Amino acid sequence: MIRKATAVAVCCAVATVGLTGCDDISGTGSSPSGSPSPQKPVDAFTGTKKIEVEGRSVNVSCAGGPAAGKPVIVLLPGLGDGLGKMAALQKTLSQKNRVCVYDRLGEGASDRPEGPQTFADTGKILTGVLDRVAGDGRVVLAGHSLGGMIAARYAPDHKDRVKGLVLMDATSPSTVADVENAIPASATGPAAELRKQTLAVNQGDNPERLTITDAKVRSAGNIPAQIIQHGKQYLAAFPQYGPRLEQSWSEGQRKWLGVSSRSDLSTAKTSEHYIYLDQPDVAVKAIQRVTAQAANTE
Repeated sequence: MIRKATAVAVCCAVATVGLTGCDDISGTGSSPSGSPSPQKPVDAFTGTKKIEVEGRSVNVSCAGGPAAGKPVIVLLPGLGDGLGKMAALQKTLSQKNRVCVYDRLGEGASDRPEGPQTFADTGKILTGVLDRVAGDGRVVLAGHSLGGMIAARYAPDHKDRVKGLVLMDATSPSTVADVENAIPASATGPAAELRKQTLAVNQGDNPERLTITDAKVRSAGNIPAQIIQHGKQYLAAFPQYGPRLEQSWSEGQRKWLGVSSRSDLSTAKTSEHYIYLDQPDVAVKAIQRVTAQAANTE
């Protein structure tokens, strides 16, 4: 059971890492340095509906009414998770904010990808969703695991609209190297299988068919950014290489501090990987705090 849980966590972590700056994830519909595009209408629906983005059907859920001056919060689940995984978090946050979450291609009720995906492909889908639920308004991206990596890689190319970030145990920006260094190629038994699985996930053997590679963390400016890492060192339970995996994960979280000059790192002391489930109050307070700060960001 420990081996299985560790494999899942490390795979998610590895997959999430590749998103931060390896490919052009700028997407479409936003031009930080160019002339502004025509104002986009906002779809203020509540509940779940499918929208068309880049010719594909994307499943989106929104809750809470639009509030003047407040950014829209967009939640990004981890690899292998549909939007329903974040339903409780969305419900709590929607008491004070407009909150949307969506299934990326290959996840939940959204279409399957037509072929292998890059971070640029993922960025285009995210842009299409933001265009629909937030128009030209400000947004705060709050992502878990791979969703955190996607958010952190997207923000530097979209400073005009992304005004806050919350990364909940986001996949390390050097996830591929982390696994290769923590578990050597000479490893045997369960460790060898874990190494093989995580590297396969990074190469696209995952529900989103997304290729995940390492990249340097790029800055999104001085937006408020909260990085939250797990405090319960469950990875350390993996035989022989567990402590190395924990150390690499922790170092990866510190690397995310480079995403903003106003970033902060905290620890959810009793949580494993799913911080928003293990300690929902920690996740809620961090997202609410960043959203309040983002509302005052120029």
